[in-house]
Amino acid sequence: MDWRDRISVDPMVCHGKACIKGTRVMVSVILDNVADGESAEDIARAYRIEVGDVRACLGYAAALAKGQFIPLRSEVA
Repeated sequence: MDWRDRISVDPMVCHGKACIKGTRVMVSVILDNVADGESAEDIARAYRIEVGDVRACLGYAAALAKGQFIPLRSEVA
């Protein structure tokens, strides 16, 4: 799975923060829940997303932690 298929940045959604595509659920919120010890299944259920979305958030965070610049396409045309 490529996390880029599930994460988007849109300046018109959540002030341009990285979110799960098609939602207003910010990656940072999901990562906070993971950091608090919540399971991927519980997080997915609470935010009405898929477990794969939680994993995509982790993949996004891992890429950022590597110090790479990761451009994301804006959803605005």
